[in-house]
Amino acid sequence: MSSAQDPAGGGGEQQIERPRLVSLHGVAMSEAFIENWAAVESYQADPRDLLVVTYPKSGTTWVQEIVDAILHDGGRAKCGRAPIHLRIPFLEFSFRGLLPSGIDSLAEMTSPKVIKTHLPFQLVPKSFLEQNCKIIYCARNAKDNLVSYFHFERMTKIQPEPGSWEEYFQKYLQGNVAYGLWHDHVKGWWQVKDEHPILYIFYEDIQEVP
Repeated sequence: MSSAQDPAGGGGEQQIERPRLVSLHGVAMSEAFIENWAAVESYQADPRDLLVVTYPKSGTTWVQEIVDAILHDGGRAKCGRAPIHLRIPFLEFSFRGLLPSGIDSLAEMTSPKVIKTHLPFQLVPKSFLEQNCKIIYCARNAKDNLVSYFHFERMTKIQPEPGSWEEYFQKYLQGNVAYGLWHDHVKGWWQVKDEHPILYIFYEDIQEVP
């Protein structure tokens, strides 16, 4: 068990138990994130919606901020109107009713929406493909991704327990981390990039030429 700030904003602390890792159609996922899976799977996208997709810790926030800046002509006031998770909801996010789910946040917004997800291609709600929504996928070097993901999972309590670096290294290589094997994720989206309106970009390219 670990302490976390009261998500209700009461200023106190409460105990949060880290979720377990479970299998969702053969992909490792946090059990907390699949509690709301039926609503995620049946989500109805609008043709004007834009989906930002990454394997975790692959420049997600960076890409979201770039997209938001483009959509608002770089206006600081508009881009700073709220934290990024409120401007661009996290589609599959769910954590035992302690925080609003991604689906709940999206229900309060009107299209066009920018939506974030870490889902591999085979788990993305079919409506995004049926509605021909634009998709941006950002991939990152696996070695850098591994280090960043390990430290992120040590920090956040809504992810499964990462264990030691040595343990996590082996888990990562075997795909026993949330969202499964890095290789399957980046390759899965690469293989379909020409079949849908997908812009496939690389973290390192953005880093080289911001």
